[in-house]
Amino acid sequence: MHIGVISDTHGLLRPKALEALAGSDLILHAGDIGTPEVLAELGQIAPVIAVRGNVDKGPWAEAIPERETVNIAGVTVYILHSIKDLDLDPKAAGIRVVISGHSHKPAIATSNGVVFLNPGSAGPRRFKLPISLARLQIEGDAVEPALVELQV
Repeated sequence: MHIGVISDTHGLLRPKALEALAGSDLILHAGDIGTPEVLAELGQIAPVIAVRGNVDKGPWAEAIPERETVNIAGVTVYILHSIKDLDLDPKAAGIRVVISGHSHKPAIATSNGVVFLNPGSAGPRRFKLPISLARLQIEGDAVEPALVELQV
């Protein structure tokens, strides 16, 4: 499965982000969505699973959970906005991938067999951080994350 991973759009869904997500089987949004239109537009590419970030306020955001656990092709993925709010031991919970956003800093790390993926921010530029998102390839037992820097 080809999973698109995006975060911190803050209401700005760039054409380059849409291009990079094209062909995804599923899109995961790790919060700070900004507007419901972002989710609607992503939903035209593939089904979307999103969590609420600290800027996601108002009636439209209330139905969006703060955390989500999903099974994708036999791989358990845990999604939350800020890694500082991680409230469980991923390894003990059988989670293979933890996806978070919030920091706007793209990163991939593996610890104790668990992949930690932050796609960075695909929305407004913050400081001198890159504009980015990520791809997650799941095939059998193999989990391959990759960061995608958007040239904007």
